Amino acid sequence: MKRSRLAQVAVTATVATGLVLSGCGHAGLPSGQSNSTINVLTTDASQMQNLKKLTMKYFTARTGINVNYTMLPENAARERMNREFATQAGHYDVASVSAYEVPIYSANGWLTPLNSYAKADKKFDQGDVFPNLVASLTGKDGKLYAEPFYGEGSFLMYRKDLFRRDGVTMPANPTWEQVARLAARLDGTDGANGICLRGLPGWGQNLAPINTVVNTFGGAWYDMGWNARLTSPDFRRAVGFYVHLLRTYGEPDAQRMGVLQILSRFVQGKCAMMYDATSLASSIEADSSPVKGKVGYVPAPHDKTMRSGWLWTWAWGIQKASRKKNDAWKFISWASSKQYQAEVGRELGWTAAPAGSRESLYDNPEYQKAAHAWYRQEYTAETQSADPKDPGVAPRPYTGIGFLAIPEFAVLGTAVSQQIGSAIAGQQSVGTALQKSQDLAQASAAKHRGE
Repeated sequence: MKRSRLAQVAVTATVATGLVLSGCGHAGLPSGQSNSTINVLTTDASQMQNLKKLTMKYFTARTGINVNYTMLPENAARERMNREFATQAGHYDVASVSAYEVPIYSANGWLTPLNSYAKADKKFDQGDVFPNLVASLTGKDGKLYAEPFYGEGSFLMYRKDLFRRDGVTMPANPTWEQVARLAARLDGTDGANGICLRGLPGWGQNLAPINTVVNTFGGAWYDMGWNARLTSPDFRRAVGFYVHLLRTYGEPDAQRMGVLQILSRFVQGKCAMMYDATSLASSIEADSSPVKGKVGYVPAPHDKTMRSGWLWTWAWGIQKASRKKNDAWKFISWASSKQYQAEVGRELGWTAAPAGSRESLYDNPEYQKAAHAWYRQEYTAETQSADPKDPGVAPRPYTGIGFLAIPEFAVLGTAVSQQIGSAIAGQQSVGTALQKSQDLAQASAAKHRGE
């Protein structure tokens, strides 16, 4: 669930050097406005870039609060955020934390609870935020530690025109076995691969969809005693299915293909189906897209469970060490608000509005019109995805759908994804990849077992 990059280098931008009203500078600020600067650390995803563009006009001009953005590629942003929050250095007031960081950071006391701020801020309308996102951003102590900026689920995208040409029909709620049969039938139609899936190693790349397959096939990374289960029959079947599907009917050189690469292939008409993030639909249906209007959307495929798919969000959290928590909340209140979504819609177009977090956006006729091809399915994927606390069949001691909400997972997940990537490349068998991964997972959970 890693988002697209606008740059591969660190970008540090300072927005708003000072507010001038009627030639009086800050001395002319209306009553109640601040005269301070907050520092915000974020990824350089396109949605964050849009936020930066609108900050001066819609936030600083109203509040007098200047915003210094530090925007970094996702891996670099995570590295700095981990270092900053672990030391509580206080350099950043707000950071774009994800559903992965919040459980870890909140358990360590690195984030500020937001319940009292949200309760006092009636215009924010906390009840409008999707409950499942609220749950994913709530700590074990029951306190809310971040507010979602945007969210995403996953669904299956398919070429309606190719399906019609081959005389096949997409089920309304497909199973993975049905998807495999369709991929076999459609592979080669008009030069397209049967299906495109992430093969590139990375815990946010190939492991994100693979984990949803593992969950719905009945697998789990650990049992309730924190014993690794990566060589269990259900886990083996899930990974074996994914690797076989990709190697047989997927894109060539799949082990090098991440989310951006398969999106490009799908838009170019080289894939009959693609299983990935709901946030990709706006690119697929863009005016410049060769497949605009030719794509259908259905829920994430399932197997033993009735629901599948992932749930992800980038959200705003306040560092516990921040000395400007009130101003930091004002920023979050704006950046995660219905008002901000409307501002993006007016300025940049409604399909650019950060979606997947609020009920009201999906009730908005303007968003419905702009996103008519996919907004209903996006809403369903967001609100009816697998439960992060219970995403599969087997009981588990951790939470998370496309990831495990434990500190060790960033390193462990990357290592396992590399082993599976080697299997996708045909360099080793799935069994060998999972045996190596089993050993890695067992060692990573030693402290959880009290060893």
